[in-house]
Amino acid sequence: MTGARRVAVIGGGPGGLYAAALLKRLDPTREITVWERNAPEDTFGFGVVLSDETLGGIEHADPVVYQALQRDFVRWDDIDIVHRGTRHTSGGHGFAALGRRRLLQILHERCRSLGVELRFRTEAPHPARLTETYDLVIAADGVHSATREAYAHIFRPRVTSHRCRYIWLAADFPFDAFRFEIAETEHGVMQLHGYPYAADSSTVIVEMREEVWRPAGFDELDEAESVERCAKIFADALGGRPLRSNKSAWTTFRTVVNERWSHGNLVLLGDAAHTAHFSIGSGTKLAVEDALALAACLQERPSTAEALTAYEEERRPVVASTQRAARASLEWFENLGLHLDQPPRQFAFNLLTRSRRVTHANLRLRDARFTEAVEREFGCPPGTPPMFTPFRLRGLTLRNRVVVSPMDMYSAVDGVPGDFHLVHLGARALGGAGLVMTEMVCVSPEGRITPGCAGLWTGRQADAWRRITEFVHRQAPGTAIGVQLGHSGRKGSTKLMWEGMDEPLPEGNWPLVAASPLPYRPDSQVPRELSRAQLTDVREQFASAAGRAARAGFDLLELHCAHGYLLSGFLSPLTNHRTDAYGGSLEGRLRFPLEVFDAVRAVWPEERPMTVRISATDWAEGGTTAEDAVAIARAFAAHGADAVDVSTGQVVAEERPEYGRSYQTPFADRIRQEAGVPVVAVGAISSWDDVNSLILAGRTDLCALARPHLYDPHWTLHAAAEQDYQGPGVAWPAPYRAGSRRPQTGRADAPKPRLTLAHAAEPAPSGEV
Repeated sequence: MTGARRVAVIGGGPGGLYAAALLKRLDPTREITVWERNAPEDTFGFGVVLSDETLGGIEHADPVVYQALQRDFVRWDDIDIVHRGTRHTSGGHGFAALGRRRLLQILHERCRSLGVELRFRTEAPHPARLTETYDLVIAADGVHSATREAYAHIFRPRVTSHRCRYIWLAADFPFDAFRFEIAETEHGVMQLHGYPYAADSSTVIVEMREEVWRPAGFDELDEAESVERCAKIFADALGGRPLRSNKSAWTTFRTVVNERWSHGNLVLLGDAAHTAHFSIGSGTKLAVEDALALAACLQERPSTAEALTAYEEERRPVVASTQRAARASLEWFENLGLHLDQPPRQFAFNLLTRSRRVTHANLRLRDARFTEAVEREFGCPPGTPPMFTPFRLRGLTLRNRVVVSPMDMYSAVDGVPGDFHLVHLGARALGGAGLVMTEMVCVSPEGRITPGCAGLWTGRQADAWRRITEFVHRQAPGTAIGVQLGHSGRKGSTKLMWEGMDEPLPEGNWPLVAASPLPYRPDSQVPRELSRAQLTDVREQFASAAGRAARAGFDLLELHCAHGYLLSGFLSPLTNHRTDAYGGSLEGRLRFPLEVFDAVRAVWPEERPMTVRISATDWAEGGTTAEDAVAIARAFAAHGADAVDVSTGQVVAEERPEYGRSYQTPFADRIRQEAGVPVVAVGAISSWDDVNSLILAGRTDLCALARPHLYDPHWTLHAAAEQDYQGPGVAWPAPYRAGSRRPQTGRADAPKPRLTLAHAAEPAPSGEV
């Protein structure tokens, strides 16, 4: 246990109060003081939702608080989604909520009973003064934390404001479910989030984009007028009843991320350290779980410094995961208009799975009837998971929605694919995917990334590829094989990936060409800007390679216009600084990639599909935007692209990607909805549950997976076995059929509770809850 005997808590919200109660319960001799500038009865907002997981942690750490919460909780299982007059209900979700004011009362009483000093209507002393006189200072002073700002040079916060305005209100009746209702008004889309928190009360949050909020006149209304207007807009959901406010104001949500959470004996907790959008209901949950983890680390570690380090190490990945889910949910509601034309039941499924935490599989567990109805409307035959439904691209029908994503193997000799490629691609074709893609196949020796890259600039290379396509067609009938054609541009003449990714060759370099003479990295070779004559030569190289690909027997061709390679370099304003017709506006930057596409399409067999891979964002300021990506997709579709393979980044070395589970999918979703072209989603899609969820929600048509297929060449077959699927969407090769049943596995016991204080010292009760 640490020597933190005197503890100061700045902020009397749930996180700060619960941390104080836990620390006092762990050691009754501690002197703990909480400063709260508001009165005890003051609070903002109305209901608080806690998950079963959080409640379980509270139950083990402090049964007294848990029992008090239990007496006041309102519980329900259903979610209602109302859109265009149709309501769909999904059950089995399990919510528990109570009033925020009641939660604070319970924590106030618990703190007092334990001997925590609560100072209301009192500003806390400056944290610098507190850190000198207390052993530990907990800053739980909320999203607008003055403590965080006072030490901004230490914590290095990033605060991001988002695109929607929202207002926190209440209704004097209980909804019988968590309710989402969509209103399509003359000014744009508005949405209501509502849930019960008491036997006679519900929280109601009204939200809309800034560009809807202002034309609707809310910027000119006072609090009472806003409340009355919201009640009229959502009169059906409210049954004509009024709404009420509590110092409610329109605001924008702010996502808070800190590089550090502690400084000396000062530590951030709850919203001061991090925020998560209200649409996944995790603000209070995260603060309470922070308090549990902080108390446990202080109990377990010998010094305060070690405890604060352990606390941050434990909580940071959990918080980051929650923030990614919250960001996905927030952006889904920001872009709600994209999905309004979906069938109502699919729209409801899309909404329920928006954060990627609720998935197809666990929604089936929660409400099989609802999920099966969505599947029927989508067109899934009985017993068929969405991923095993067919998909048609021009004259090619894929038997399932799984694509083995292009992965550079850097194992060719003089551009010729060998036995390694036969085994690599052949194994993945036998593994059940609907479409297997080659790595980027280069159209010229100068277009290689590394000396180990495969090519299609000679007949010998085409013959070697034919050996592979014939194997796939003969041994894995029903699996298609596609070729991805590309040119490295400024990212060429580098070492093999495992010898130093993107590092220039120490010798044997070849000259590079690009849209503009800009090196990829400071130590990279400076490329030559392509002249008009060279543009013609490169275009012909692509067309010649496409002709060889057709003769080699590929079923589909993808043009690589992503990841900073040559054609991608024309599309991005960060890499195309040309002043001629091939630069400047997006129309100019598109000119050469479209010329290459047209030249390839002209020689590629009419019945065979062509796709295009793009980077939908550069993850860098001033680069390709999501709006640009939609325009790029539209342009390629207008020229005959059958689908757009939507990746992101790798265009500039200084990128800052926002990694996370299926993090690139929202870009594919937007292109699919706005450009009206089929899309392939790619990027951290790792489970068959993810694939089913994304397909059924209508966010993508196909899912491309790379690393999972390196880990398991038979990923698709195993996905079928794990779902007990044996239909036409997948076929086990005859020699492998004995392995089509999932092997038995051993038991894995659940982890023990994080903090159990059942036997901790307990002072004599005084005003116990």
